[in-house]
Amino acid sequence: MKRILLVLPFVLAACDSGLTAPSKNLVPTAASLSVSDDAAPTCTIGGTTYPRGFNEFGYNYCARIFNGTGSSWSLAQGLPYDYLGINSPDKLVMKWNAAWDACNNLGTPEACAGAWTDNEWNGKIAGGSGQVWHYKIQWSAVCAASTDPSTDPIDGGYCVWGSYEVLMDQGIDPIYGHQWLAHVIPTGYGT
Repeated sequence: MKRILLVLPFVLAACDSGLTAPSKNLVPTAASLSVSDDAAPTCTIGGTTYPRGFNEFGYNYCARIFNGTGSSWSLAQGLPYDYLGINSPDKLVMKWNAAWDACNNLGTPEACAGAWTDNEWNGKIAGGSGQVWHYKIQWSAVCAASTDPSTDPIDGGYCVWGSYEVLMDQGIDPIYGHQWLAHVIPTGYGT
């Protein structure tokens, strides 16, 4: 049984917002990423300038981190605060690398090599879903080369969003207990 990723809206929103959909390799290039020195009040990523620090929704684009809730993520995407249903009040931390930004900006195999995102949900809070989940996802040559969307790599992960592999999908559900739905060994973001 495969579990629907709770992080799916994050990537789909990036793909559906007019940005080039992620594909193939995720490696930053000078054309896709230029970050001002740390003392500057802004950074530029993919031609867009962002203020340093966290915005009202929980995004810090310069540091490549989101620290908020399912509701604040939804509001940042222009969606209703309860878009994620029972997961709306859950705490959410997302981290991604420069290659993720480069891939969303350029979408070329060269730009996409090495892209990854790490997503952690914590619903063990008052009013939360009770779920705690952790995902590690990176670009995969096997997934990118497949024309069959049901193709999964043989290393313990599974393909998602066309060219990505879920390296780790594990967590606690109040009904089903602790589950491992993907566990690539090693589970790191190496190439």
